Amino acid sequence: MMQFYKKREFGAFISDSFNFFKLYGKNYFKNYILINGLLLILTIAVVIFGFREIFGQLIGGNISGESYYFEKYFSDNAGMLTIVGILVFVLFVLLGIVNYLYPVFYMKRIAEGAQKVKTDEILSDFKTNAGRIFKMCLGMLLIVFPVTMIVLGFSYLLLLIVIGFFLILLVYPTAFNVSAFLMYDYFNTKRGFIESLSYSIRSQFSYPNGNEKSPYWKYWGASIIMFIIMYMITSVFTFVPMIFMYGSILTSAPDGNFEENPFTGAMGIIFFLFYGVSILAYLILSNLMYINAGLMYYDSRTDLHTKIELEEIETIGINE
Repeated sequence: MMQFYKKREFGAFISDSFNFFKLYGKNYFKNYILINGLLLILTIAVVIFGFREIFGQLIGGNISGESYYFEKYFSDNAGMLTIVGILVFVLFVLLGIVNYLYPVFYMKRIAEGAQKVKTDEILSDFKTNAGRIFKMCLGMLLIVFPVTMIVLGFSYLLLLIVIGFFLILLVYPTAFNVSAFLMYDYFNTKRGFIESLSYSIRSQFSYPNGNEKSPYWKYWGASIIMFIIMYMITSVFTFVPMIFMYGSILTSAPDGNFEENPFTGAMGIIFFLFYGVSILAYLILSNLMYINAGLMYYDSRTDLHTKIELEEIETIGINE
């Protein structure tokens, strides 16, 4: 059994994240697929067929020299595209909610002493917290997202003087950690959204007692390592279709059809199929980041470390 509420150093976050899946991975991903499987399938279908259609119309019109072709396509199909756009937006919101909160609810139950978690228990957590989930979505949309976009936009502007590159390296992992800590704190405590947001920001830079060394760099470093791992794995799926695409362009005799719309036919399906698999791999691998963030959150809760340790000692005594 893994101990969650304890101090960890940088290396421990990485190793314990993998140890978590070694101990609970089978049960974790079984529930993940049962809860999230349909949303994942629908997302891949949207990427393969929906994006293929949109990009095909965009590129085909431009290559044919029809400057208003893409606008005409939208005006002729405005009603259908509006409905599809709303459905896709709802799909992505649901996927985001499940993907973000499933690790939170799962780790909460394991940290409370469960050896295995049932699918019904996780679904019950989603239903019980429906009101708080709605408030969280509003808070993320109205507060967290706009502020993050402003900070990132400012960092991108500073790319012109190089310092922006280093700011982006700092901002991306920090923004992710703040968002993840917010999720964990909001659903592991009875705090309101603003209180949890305040805690998620403060905990990046100091422990509650304020007398210990700042945890910022070990949190930042652990997130960067996870980003790199995910990028290396998912990039395999994105490079492969590009190789196929450029290989076809360079080796095939030009007939006008492929050049007019490279996303038609089998090649288009293969191209977006790989990108769909890439997104699927990213969504599954993102669980590694969320679990890593959960361990960092439990590291920050030094107010509970001693309490949990005493409870575990008492439990050992009873079991003996």
